[in-house]
Amino acid sequence: MTEDGAYNYAAYLLADDNGNSTQIAKYAGIDRVDLIESKEYGYCCLVKTCKAVLDWLEGVENSIHTQITPRRRIEAPLWNPVALREAVINAVIHNDYSTELVPKFEIFSDRLEITSAGIIHPGQEREDFFAGYSMPRNKTLMRVFKDLGMVEYLGSGMPRILKAYPPESFTFSAHFIRLSMPMTEEAQAKSGVESPLALQVMHLLVASPLSKAEIARAIGKKKPTRYLNDLMKKLLDAGQIAYTLPDKPNSRLQQYQLTKKGRMLL
Repeated sequence: MTEDGAYNYAAYLLADDNGNSTQIAKYAGIDRVDLIESKEYGYCCLVKTCKAVLDWLEGVENSIHTQITPRRRIEAPLWNPVALREAVINAVIHNDYSTELVPKFEIFSDRLEITSAGIIHPGQEREDFFAGYSMPRNKTLMRVFKDLGMVEYLGSGMPRILKAYPPESFTFSAHFIRLSMPMTEEAQAKSGVESPLALQVMHLLVASPLSKAEIARAIGKKKPTRYLNDLMKKLLDAGQIAYTLPDKPNSRLQQYQLTKKGRMLL
């Protein structure tokens, strides 16, 4: 309550009926050109809004891509589930609502971006931010979320995020903080021959054929991974890439070249 006995802004945000609304936008590609879905959560208690966003992102969008092998079942979520939960709650609690802006959640074909209003200045303040020092922007909201068992006061949220995504995943502007969470390599490899990783591989082959080891190094891997092997097989089966030595698929001199079908896709 204010000194005049009226509800303050924290009470407004936690009220069963208010004017704040948070959106989840989903795009077909890697930019904001082709919007394919938009969901709106809000006009209610911020706790309920937060839970609704979590339910959708955790239960629907962060789908598990499953691969059954002779030895085991391999499951790959799109984003690290622990980091995802921490990032969503942090964005909701620490958003600067005095700007009348709300957190924004955007899903692209290769990443999830979470944007909240706020300023983290360069220098010691930013170092403290990454170190996980808990300095709640909205202490009342933090206390309510803590009482409900949704957060801790230990500052453990940031270390959990950084365990999965490096500091470079964060960008800071004059009024906003954005976390970009790329889709896991496993999920990209299982998402088909038109996934961002598949397109990246095919673009590498535009100029000249490459070996699998060369492709792996070009995408930032020390050597071919199981997921890259899976993806290369899918591209071969789809006729979008081909062996340079088709009669010797296991040759140490084997390279991969882009086919006419692959070039048409690009």
